[in-house]
Amino acid sequence: MSGNTIGHLFRVTTFGESHGKALGAIVDGCPPGLTLNEEYIQKELDKRKPGQFLGQTPRKETDKVEILSGVFNGYTIGTPIALLIYNVDVKSSAYEPIKDVFRPGHADFTYFIKYGGFRDYRGGGRSSGRETVARVAAGAIAKKILEEYNIDIIAYTIALGGIEAKERNLEVIYQNRLYCPDMEAYQKMCERIEEVKKEGDSLGGVIEVLIKGVPAGLGEPVFDKLEADLAKALLSIGAVKAMEIGSGFKAAYMKGSENNDPISSQGFLKNDAGGILGGISSGQDIIIRVAVKPIPSIRKNQKTIRENKEEVEISIGGRHDISAIPRIVPVVEAMVRIVLADHLLRQLANLAFQKRLKFPEFFDLS
Repeated sequence: MSGNTIGHLFRVTTFGESHGKALGAIVDGCPPGLTLNEEYIQKELDKRKPGQFLGQTPRKETDKVEILSGVFNGYTIGTPIALLIYNVDVKSSAYEPIKDVFRPGHADFTYFIKYGGFRDYRGGGRSSGRETVARVAAGAIAKKILEEYNIDIIAYTIALGGIEAKERNLEVIYQNRLYCPDMEAYQKMCERIEEVKKEGDSLGGVIEVLIKGVPAGLGEPVFDKLEADLAKALLSIGAVKAMEIGSGFKAAYMKGSENNDPISSQGFLKNDAGGILGGISSGQDIIIRVAVKPIPSIRKNQKTIRENKEEVEISIGGRHDISAIPRIVPVVEAMVRIVLADHLLRQLANLAFQKRLKFPEFFDLS
């Protein structure tokens, strides 16, 4: 079935299942001449690696990436880049007793309907959060492109389990295990995680993304508006249920005089638009927030049915996170990078045509 590829000029296709042999990505459209190696990609993958955060799954995956093609002598060569990540700590036995049960909050039922009963029930198969490892690997390549233009993306936790960060001290994000910009809020979040863990339940939260250095002009109205593509990319992450830019939902409660961003000869005077106007970047910082739902795999009893419609109660065992946060943070960054890399290349192509730039004439073939 279709639906596993994102992008136009910078195209990413992911593959693999949670308990399968491996996961990976094919990145097509990466320009040649960029320095790239496995160590660079690995740094991004290590940010979401399981088994290293508070309240996270004890599954021990190394997430070691292999570059199979598209890179030679340390440089991209313009051909498709194939990335492979093997699963090394798969334990599928916990799923055997519930292989014909539709877990509440999971995609078991919809995958069963969509694919005519053919599905990989082990860990959710392709619908598992494990799938996002391939996105992060591909996002590292997009990051390489954006670095050439000094575009910087950072995501962080601003709410978890009802605890909200009041500060935005970006210097402390990587000094705590939840990527939170408020150390006081971080401590309270940790306490909340421990409480809910004992209850056998899970937590949701909010991730904010700050994008700096984006030039004005990115976005392709009307159907490929920049915020529309960002929304599609972010909502394609299984745990994300909502997304907003700038003032977001608050704009619905404002007057036009309050929501509009005045402009002076020195630039915009505020940024309720969140850096995007008419689907095109304005040159201001782009600010995004996404709502992350609680992990649906919990030990508490829940009502559901089997494939034969028999009603049952289920308590889900196995190895699961208490929250998708913080491991979803690098996934959010990756999806934003993939979209921005694609739109940057589209705009560069547009500008090249406008200026009628010629290709280098190394040889006279006339």
